[in-house]
Amino acid sequence: MKFGVFDQNDASGRQTDVQYEERLELAKLYEDCGFHCYQMSEHHGTPLNTTPSPSVFLAALSQRTSTLRFGPLVYLLPLYQPMRLVEEICMLDQLSKGRFEFGVGRGASPHELRYLGIAEERAGELYAEAFEIIRQGLTTGSLNFKGKHWTFDDVHLSIRPYQKPHPPIWYAAGSPDSAVWPARNGINLICAGPLERVRAVADRYRAEQRQHSGAGVGENLIGMNRYILVAETDKEARASAERAWPIFHDNFWKLWRRHGGEPKNFRVPELALMMQNGFAIVGSADTVRTELVRQVSESGVNYLSGTFAFGDLTLDEVSNSVRLFSSVMPAVRTAYDAVRHKHEAAA
Repeated sequence: MKFGVFDQNDASGRQTDVQYEERLELAKLYEDCGFHCYQMSEHHGTPLNTTPSPSVFLAALSQRTSTLRFGPLVYLLPLYQPMRLVEEICMLDQLSKGRFEFGVGRGASPHELRYLGIAEERAGELYAEAFEIIRQGLTTGSLNFKGKHWTFDDVHLSIRPYQKPHPPIWYAAGSPDSAVWPARNGINLICAGPLERVRAVADRYRAEQRQHSGAGVGENLIGMNRYILVAETDKEARASAERAWPIFHDNFWKLWRRHGGEPKNFRVPELALMMQNGFAIVGSADTVRTELVRQVSESGVNYLSGTFAFGDLTLDEVSNSVRLFSSVMPAVRTAYDAVRHKHEAAA
């Protein structure tokens, strides 16, 4: 069982340079508390993300940490020239001496794609071509590809990744069917939303892995994301969350309110509903421990990703929450081990 962090880095109301410095300080804290990986989103033209270039921010993070793994979740592939992205991935992996991991996706917001000149109906085919080019370049060090959007003829790259054959890859799944491709290709997966959906996605992923046992090497990570805020008491945690959540909520919905429509697979409701469906876990260490033990025992995941910083939560509030959460981690790991051993015995 491993623990990670997912950060939208949404607008907090603080100066941007201050927010960047605070996030880098938090990255070092995540490392000190034993987290496996820090992952961040990519968004454009929205207060949902104040770090629209993941590679730039992660280059800085790579120099503030020494053991924490990190990467984008996800790179929006339709927005990139794939050869340039291969080179950026190699640089980040070399700068960190092999700590880089990256997620891939087509983009969930048609508004952001349109801002950058990509029609929504083109995004899928751009994504598919870009991924094949990137995987080829990272694995072989050369590019030979002829597609609808990009063509490369015997291009030899000047830089290779530190990790061989390439850094670990992640994919965000919104439904059981979307777990098929990453399972067959040995790609790590993460899912958000209600516990029932997470369990269905995890079960489908493992079923596909069993059917295509040669697709992956070792045990891939199957993750669940939760918004988490821990304080000394339930009351204190709830007060902080109720203050900060409306700011994050507005940041999330701003483009959709401006242009219309709504996300297809991932929505952020009010805090009370988030807590009711288990997507937000807020309270004392005891409260959070009890709920996470239950969810990990029932979900089938082996990776728990927490979003600890959101809205206008202060550096002190988030730091305290992370330290308290680290006291919860052993019990959650024990719960996962018990479930794993039970399944192994049954098999």
